[in-house]
Amino acid sequence: MTSLSAFNKFTDDLKEQDQLMPVLFIGHGSPMNGIEDNEFSQRWSQMAKEIPVPAAVLVVSAHWFTKGTRVTAMDFPETIHDFGGFPQALFDVQYPAPGNPVLAKETASLLHSAKVELDHDWGLDHGAWTVVRRMYPDAKIPVVQLSIDYTREPQYHFDLAKELYELRKKGVLIMGSGNMVHNLRMVSWAKINEPGYGYDWALQMNDRFKQLISDGDFKPLINYESLGAESRLAIPTPEHYLPLLYSLGLKGSKDNISFFNDKAIAGSLTMTSVLIGG
Repeated sequence: MTSLSAFNKFTDDLKEQDQLMPVLFIGHGSPMNGIEDNEFSQRWSQMAKEIPVPAAVLVVSAHWFTKGTRVTAMDFPETIHDFGGFPQALFDVQYPAPGNPVLAKETASLLHSAKVELDHDWGLDHGAWTVVRRMYPDAKIPVVQLSIDYTREPQYHFDLAKELYELRKKGVLIMGSGNMVHNLRMVSWAKINEPGYGYDWALQMNDRFKQLISDGDFKPLINYESLGAESRLAIPTPEHYLPLLYSLGLKGSKDNISFFNDKAIAGSLTMTSVLIGG
């Protein structure tokens, strides 16, 4: 467990820094990526070496879908094993990163469009810890989660993210964690161990998403249900897609965009991830 003295150094007000922190959208895929040494987890580790060391990490995870908006505000968030059917080794993992109540309160104060509840019950779900653990394995950087209000429309989430822009100036790495294409009902279990295999519709939709992102044409991405039958297959439910809109909402006018881990898996999912700025 991280000591209280180590935690205390993060409790001062976040200071504005000279360098604008980049933003990430991570295709997190299977929880096993949290312990397996594969091309996706290796790239997460490498990404941490390529971007500035953050003062804290704020994660918008597909796996914290709530009525209303909440932000974790405890000193030490627990590691949540919110899955089943995996090896015991995955359930044994603990990621003892500190929280940051100061960041939680500042996040709540910035979100004028939402009434934000300071949450002391959730912790870090696998959309957060499986990725952050690979990026910052020493667990010294504070991690906070922001929930996704399932009662609100995509435009709301995109606009809400814009209100968090000031945190980029204070060294906070904001990360959306989900998957652009995520249809578990159509997974090809026969191809589960063949990275790169995707159904035609999944590859086409992933390419469409990437082109719109590269072009800065975010309106069709917000109104994704109008993109045709392929988009309805790619996004049968919104929870894994909405974190992408949070990341895109934080893009500044001078930020470059690049992609990494750009592969399909199991036919109906893509691991495609986005670096904004950096």
